[in-house]
Amino acid sequence: APFWEAAREGRLVLQYCPACGRWQFYPRPFCTECLSEALEWRAASGQGRVHSFTICHIPAHPAFADRVPYAMGFIDLDEGVRMLGEVVGGAPRIGARVKVEFEYRADGTSLPRWRLLEEEGTA
Repeated sequence: APFWEAAREGRLVLQYCPACGRWQFYPRPFCTECLSEALEWRAASGQGRVHSFTICHIPAHPAFADRVPYAMGFIDLDEGVRMLGEVVGGAPRIGARVKVEFEYRADGTSLPRWRLLEEEGTA
């Protein structure tokens, strides 16, 4: 799958519809806006804002047991899609800017997660 192949290379790609200009995530066989099947995989900026978050005290998967408590957040990407992932680099807050980074796991998978960015006036 193009999404996971790109993640292994440290790149975030999303489906893009050239017919109507819409980005979408999660991957689907057609555009949810105009129903075109001519979707392309394009590099995304990997930047966005925290829409919401929660602090997990019970791991959702055994692979996360060593990091509880950890923050999971819905991220509104600049491209207009929303993704879920771990938020790292400090205490998350609604509206905070983030940038994607990838966690390379021993099993060969690479998971996107979101690093908080410093913003003017917040330091």
